Amino acid sequence: MLFAYPKSAQFGRVIPKSKIYEHAGANTALKDLFVAQVDQIVWKYKLAPETTNLPAAKSITEIQVFAISLKLATLHSDVLRAIDRAIPFPLIFEIACVSRSQTIAAFKRPSSSDSAKWVVSDYFASEWTPSNTPRTPLPVALDIASLYDKVLTALMPEPLVEENLQARVGRMEAIKSKELEVGRIKGQLAREKQYNKKVSINAALRLAKQELAQLKVADFSNE
Repeated sequence: MLFAYPKSAQFGRVIPKSKIYEHAGANTALKDLFVAQVDQIVWKYKLAPETTNLPAAKSITEIQVFAISLKLATLHSDVLRAIDRAIPFPLIFEIACVSRSQTIAAFKRPSSSDSAKWVVSDYFASEWTPSNTPRTPLPVALDIASLYDKVLTALMPEPLVEENLQARVGRMEAIKSKELEVGRIKGQLAREKQYNKKVSINAALRLAKQELAQLKVADFSNE
């Protein structure tokens, strides 16, 4: 899924990888990831009041859309995090590989302790679709911040309840963490041979599954 951004927001500037290295403080391992996985990075759209006719919000004044063409079918999240570190605006990534595309973004917000720094959540991604699939209309929004909220919401796979964006992202991250825990316990259960220990592990697995189910319907908006 790719969104249909307004033509007035087109930017179309190629970003040299060296600029990302410089501003992200990339080490050798990170540079190797870029070289192996990334073909080109293009600053494709600039979503700002003057390009969208949407007013800025206190927390978000602009959103940048970066197109990344890949050499491989996989992209390490460290590559995206490096770009997020280098660019002091919320980012939406359009990833292209051969004839498929997807949209990826993290919830990015100014740090409450240091407004010059940004806090970046886990990444959320749409399904891969053929690159010639018609673009999805942008959600209707009242300002830049609500547009960002709705775009991120569209990338989240779980059914959502009434909650603000930060709480929603926190719930998605908690779900991911709990799913990893369930998988770990399942693996432990499969390896265990002793009956008594299997009973204990089964109990832990049931509890983790219950907690996962609760997270999928929980309302964190007041926390």
